[in-house]
Amino acid sequence: MNRKILTLTVLVLGSPLQRVRAQDARQIVAEAQRQSRADSEHYEGVLQVVDAKGKITEKRWTYDRIGSHGNSRSIIRFTAPAEVKGVALLIVNYPDRASDQWMWTPAIGRDRRVAVQDRRTRFFGTDFTFEDLEERDVEQYDYLMKGEEAVDGEACWKVESRPRASKTSQYTSSLLWIRKQTYAFARMENYSGKGAIRRLNYKDIAKVQGIWTARQMAMEDFTRNSKTILTIDQLKYNLPMQKEQFTVEALRRQ
Repeated sequence: MNRKILTLTVLVLGSPLQRVRAQDARQIVAEAQRQSRADSEHYEGVLQVVDAKGKITEKRWTYDRIGSHGNSRSIIRFTAPAEVKGVALLIVNYPDRASDQWMWTPAIGRDRRVAVQDRRTRFFGTDFTFEDLEERDVEQYDYLMKGEEAVDGEACWKVESRPRASKTSQYTSSLLWIRKQTYAFARMENYSGKGAIRRLNYKDIAKVQGIWTARQMAMEDFTRNSKTILTIDQLKYNLPMQKEQFTVEALRRQ
């Protein structure tokens, strides 16, 4: 092949090695998603919010989800302390665009739709933003293999993900560390431009009903020098749930 034609081909399509590595990266993330698949999920969570001065406040919530990745519904409902008890968030995830979200505040007896431009704000004093509570579907991102790196002594694939045009996100890219032995996530680092703004560490990995699951997740916010540690209890998969439990009307009733 003429060298000029070869050069043009590489510029347009990327090198064969780059294409293979991107495909391998997508397959790894897809397999991690496949192995975590469940028809429904329920847990009770304890959140310890640690501010920049080391002060710790505690919150509790319950989490329920129904459906498959990219086509699921979930409700998060605070159970303590008293000032946030009953506050709830309904998330409806889609395979081809950002989720729909509604928040219910019992103190004022009203719900409101969370605008896409507000998804970067913190969810009721935690270090999770509204966007962080969405479910990431493999088809909403492009991937590139960045090598291998150990996390907590476990060998991991290191994968870069970038949101596709249809996926509205506060993050320009993310780095994912996926455990090679179990395909469970070990870490996710979220970037805005070249700077990391949040890091989510997945800890205490255990097999629950055949699914490798992190029983603790710690979200660090580098812009605020704070973190929120979520410890999961009473976790169960594939419980009988109905879609009618995951509507705005149900959000108000419970």
